[in-house]
Amino acid sequence: MLNWHDIDTVLLDMDGTILDLHYDNYFWTQHLPKRYSEIHGGELEAVTRHLLDKIMAQKGSLNWYCLDYWSRELQLDIPVLKREVAHLINPLPSSLRFLEALRGSHCESWLVTNAHQAGLDIKLEKFDLNNWLERIVTSHELAMPKEDPNFWQALQSRWHFDPERTLLVDDNIQVLDAARAFGIRHLITIRQPDSRQQAREQLPYPAILHFDELLPIPAKSQ
Repeated sequence: MLNWHDIDTVLLDMDGTILDLHYDNYFWTQHLPKRYSEIHGGELEAVTRHLLDKIMAQKGSLNWYCLDYWSRELQLDIPVLKREVAHLINPLPSSLRFLEALRGSHCESWLVTNAHQAGLDIKLEKFDLNNWLERIVTSHELAMPKEDPNFWQALQSRWHFDPERTLLVDDNIQVLDAARAFGIRHLITIRQPDSRQQAREQLPYPAILHFDELLPIPAKSQ
């Protein structure tokens, strides 16, 4: 699928790419409605519909990912509630093995995530991805989500990379579309971002079920 000699920089999404999206999906669709109804009242089914409508209205925007925004909107401490189910945070199959292989290669590996810093911190407490990465960038640092083509221009302006020699792996098709519009050459998506849901078919980008499909990566020359 890849010629690793054509790649110098690997940009990796976190949720649904390195880490199982089940944690996030479970939190927003099940745990949050339950805790909201316990704290603010309301019948659980109606609360769930209301919250999902409210959340979906922000899809693709920075607010969609911003825990400060949702804490204000819902009058809840979202990071505290997210910690209540932090035991569900897990890597996707072979993702950590892939990171280890990248660390021994000539490539620079960056985590580029839409996650809010407070949510990122919770995940890094469980899996310290700093061990494998040269850089961690959140879209909040650049004040726009990865779905915005201008995000990639801003990222390159702040931390240089050559789009022609860059690989982006991301489960979000809109993010991949924006990266392609900017000019990133190598684009791969994930067939099963949430391990509890069925694998996706007929995707518009080359797709992997497990990171083992991208191995081996040539080791760095001594």
